[in-house]
Amino acid sequence: MADSGQALARRLRQLRQQQWPDTTVRQPQLARALNVSVPLISSWENESTPKVPPVSRLQTYALIFCTRRSIDGDQLVPLDETELTTEESRLRDKLLHELLDLRTVALSRTPAPGSAPANPWQFDDGNRIVIVCARLPDELLTRMPYVRPEDPDYIELYTYADLDSLFELHGHIRAFNPGGEVRRRTAKELEPDDLTSHLVLLGGVDWNDLTSDVFQVLDLPVRQVNDWGGDEGPYFSHGDRRFSPQLADGRLREDVALFYRGPNPYNARRTLTICNGMYGRGTLGVVRALTDSNFRDRNTAWLHERFGAEEAYALLSKVRVVRGQVITPDWTLDGLRLVEWPD
Repeated sequence: MADSGQALARRLRQLRQQQWPDTTVRQPQLARALNVSVPLISSWENESTPKVPPVSRLQTYALIFCTRRSIDGDQLVPLDETELTTEESRLRDKLLHELLDLRTVALSRTPAPGSAPANPWQFDDGNRIVIVCARLPDELLTRMPYVRPEDPDYIELYTYADLDSLFELHGHIRAFNPGGEVRRRTAKELEPDDLTSHLVLLGGVDWNDLTSDVFQVLDLPVRQVNDWGGDEGPYFSHGDRRFSPQLADGRLREDVALFYRGPNPYNARRTLTICNGMYGRGTLGVVRALTDSNFRDRNTAWLHERFGAEEAYALLSKVRVVRGQVITPDWTLDGLRLVEWPD
């Protein structure tokens, strides 16, 4: 096991023995609190051959060791999250992020044979990757400068929708795949070879024609409804449940966005990835979930823990917007996840 696994094992033992100066938590106490065996606790703390705990156990670790109030006589009893003080919640979040980061590094340094890459944007086969955006509608382009090819200052990218998401993701994919070819296309520019590459679709079914086509081909667990002018407004649906973006005084406060990964329906040996919000802010948020250096390893670990070797999976989550700024979603937080598929 690499040093990264030893670092996680060392930190778990340190929490148990040194988190509270006058109290050492014994392994049997911790095992009862986590509802696991004592040998399993030992394996997580063993620096020679450490085992890596699942995300759910590290969440309980953080909840226990964020407050001394977890000690109840001779027992450890995790508090409910609603019982934590502001300072205890802050420490819980800090501990959880630290442990998840250590876990992600441990897993990425010691991959199992045939396991998924460290990040979903890493493609190890060297094949072409094509990022597909919508082209802005003509009624919008007529109000913009430099979007006519005959203009000496013509800027092709000005015609792309979700340009901030494209800019964020293109550089990240290039960095993770230095030897691969990364193309960008609007849906109307696609060639047959593009469709059979690794496909990444940005944006929803209203402007991105390829996203609309793919939704028809795949048996996706959610449906996107673009009732922009109707009483219900735009929303994602899952069965009888509806998930709508939240606006206040005309400003977007919270979007809803889909992340999907599965086989490319046009070439089963390549992948299809969809990053799709009701608004562009949601699309950017779900892209950043796996590019933001503060969250990508944590969210990647959660995806691997939750979906394992599933060939196709999807996650519908909230994307918060604060003072016009997109907040990268932390998928380890239950309150941000709306739908997970397979269930």
